Amino acid sequence: MDEARDRVLMGPERRSMVVREADRKVTAYHEVGHALAAQLLPHANRVAKLTVVPRGRAAGYMMPDADDRLHVTRPALEDMIAVALAGRAAEDIIFHEITTGAQNDFQQATSIARRMVTEWGMSDRIGKVAHATDQGTYLGGGAQMLPMSEHTAARIDDEIKTLIDAAYTRATDLIGEHLTRVHEIVSVLLTRETLTGEEFAALLNGETLEPLPPATPSTPPRIAG
Repeated sequence: MDEARDRVLMGPERRSMVVREADRKVTAYHEVGHALAAQLLPHANRVAKLTVVPRGRAAGYMMPDADDRLHVTRPALEDMIAVALAGRAAEDIIFHEITTGAQNDFQQATSIARRMVTEWGMSDRIGKVAHATDQGTYLGGGAQMLPMSEHTAARIDDEIKTLIDAAYTRATDLIGEHLTRVHEIVSVLLTRETLTGEEFAALLNGETLEPLPPATPSTPPRIAG
């Protein structure tokens, strides 16, 4: 069931893919950054799985627990943005470099922030006014911005940036506070390649995992030095 879920959501595993060790390390810190924020922020969905095994177009991924709530609060949305940006925050803290790995994260964070401001009336500065609608769009296509002045559009852009900057600061502070534990978890993740949510929570609490059982003969992933 887990494999079927992962295949549908992320695509097939790509264990034959040649991955540089430096890229595996960046991926590990990136995904542990997501996982740390998901596990510690009060309104975020907890970690279900964490892996550095490439799957589909992803070099690795953090899968959160399924979320069945009908209504999402502003604090929960702010935590979602922080979780989305925490991977990039971890890269920034550890490597002091910018990579292309956070492209989808930025798109997700920006989409949430924009909807908070333009659709859900969650901006005190912009007010409880709808500036976008998803009604009457041809074949879906997402929300369409309503007519507005240049001044209002600029204020909306400023508010979106404010939400994202605040979330990025929260993620950076959280990772910096738990940096020693981040290093420890990354070391384990690079060795085991995949962690369950329970294993990640145990490591975050300073516990030690049971040794892995002897591996059955298989084709190992090719790692480029």
